Amino acid sequence: MPTKNGRKIALITGVTGQDGSYLAELLLEKGYQVNAIIRRSSTFNTSRIEHIYEDEHEVEDYRFRLHYGDLSDSSNLMKLFSSIRPDEVYNLAAQSHVRVSFDIPDYTADVDAIGTLRMLDVIKSLGLPCKFYQASSSEMFGSTMPPQSELSFFHPRSPYAVAKVFAHHTTINYRESYGLFAVSGILFNHESPRRGETFITRKITRGIARILAKKQEKIYVGNLEAKRDWGYAPEYVEAMWLMLQQDKPDDFVIATGETHSVREFIEKAFSLVQLSWEDYIEIDSRYFRPAEVDCLCGDYSKAKKKLNWEPQIKFEDLIKIMLIADLENQEINPLDFGLTIKNYSKRIPGVLNREGEITNIKHFAH
Repeated sequence: MPTKNGRKIALITGVTGQDGSYLAELLLEKGYQVNAIIRRSSTFNTSRIEHIYEDEHEVEDYRFRLHYGDLSDSSNLMKLFSSIRPDEVYNLAAQSHVRVSFDIPDYTADVDAIGTLRMLDVIKSLGLPCKFYQASSSEMFGSTMPPQSELSFFHPRSPYAVAKVFAHHTTINYRESYGLFAVSGILFNHESPRRGETFITRKITRGIARILAKKQEKIYVGNLEAKRDWGYAPEYVEAMWLMLQQDKPDDFVIATGETHSVREFIEKAFSLVQLSWEDYIEIDSRYFRPAEVDCLCGDYSKAKKKLNWEPQIKFEDLIKIMLIADLENQEINPLDFGLTIKNYSKRIPGVLNREGEITNIKHFAH
């Protein structure tokens, strides 16, 4: 359903996060009119989207617009949906840190679980013929044996994962009960230079860069043996968009099909800059979870078959992309360590020269 100017209208929650910022860029490239909900704050949290922000609140034919709102406020959501009347909704907002969810379980449940319910009920109540994407998580599988697919059982092991299971089944329930085009993308871990600095992958690559810059001596981590299926975030937001372009709503696992431990990530990252990781890594019990998820590995065969989607950037190149960005953030030349990436011109936004080599990641890492 295009707008009167021929463009579809998208609404994104969680636009200031890693996925939200990449998704906003993707939709703008595809000609969408993009609306995004952000929480009111006394401090700025828009660094990932500053390069696409437009201060055009009185212009009807805008490209990108921010709206104050919160998933905990049903009346606010009703007002926004009534005004924007989106064609596609991408619900990416969440308290997304698994370890922190043990400390703030009530808030995590309110935003991650009930927040999704509020949005779906607003869509139903208004009778909007929009398509809805729910950001489900591989954490929902918990201790279920890998590989995990759309048919695997859920065994959530954190308040975050429990909330995501609620939101996932709520999305299915509204699809089946009210005929909404509502889908869930069960995304396995996905990283990038825009990953939050408290997440383990970014903690490692940023820490290495700061160690080389003489600004940090140690990196404190938790369980080295936890295994994850790590992919590249810009590829995963493309899968989100593809799900909403299908004729019928369905749920999809998005993953790489490979699993690596935190120890492997550390070993590879440090080896790329010729450092011995044992000299810089310290185990801190504060970062262990009360209930651990030992191994996640996704089976994305359904997405490959029905969406024609599969990942191109795998483990080592993902680490290189993140490490190059963090080195440049510390004004260290990645070429001093021979770090380059080639042949991903469609997958790494705005940072490649004509030969497909990374020339500067800093300006898109934010």
